[in-house]
Parts: sequence; structure tokens; C-alpha cells
Amino acid sequence: MPVLEPNPPDGQKKLLQLLGVIAAIVVLVSVIATVANGFG
Repeated sequence: MPVLEPNPPDGQKKLLQLLGVIAAIVVLVSVIATVANGFG
């Protein structure tokens, strides 16, 4: 069973959305930390 299906079931779609949100937050925090270090 492939990890990424063209039409994932609802549970998997929610999981992928959750992972996407977590990844976005991590990137956002990294950018903020980098900018803070640059001005620090």
C-alpha cells in the first residue's frame, strides 16, 4: 500500500493536512529564529 495515494481516505487526508501544518509551523519558527539571530 503506497504511502501517498492519489485519492487518500479521509483519515489519511487529515493526517497529511496535519503534517503539512506542523511542517509549516516548523519552517515559520525556523525563519523567525534566523531573523532574530540576525538582529541579535
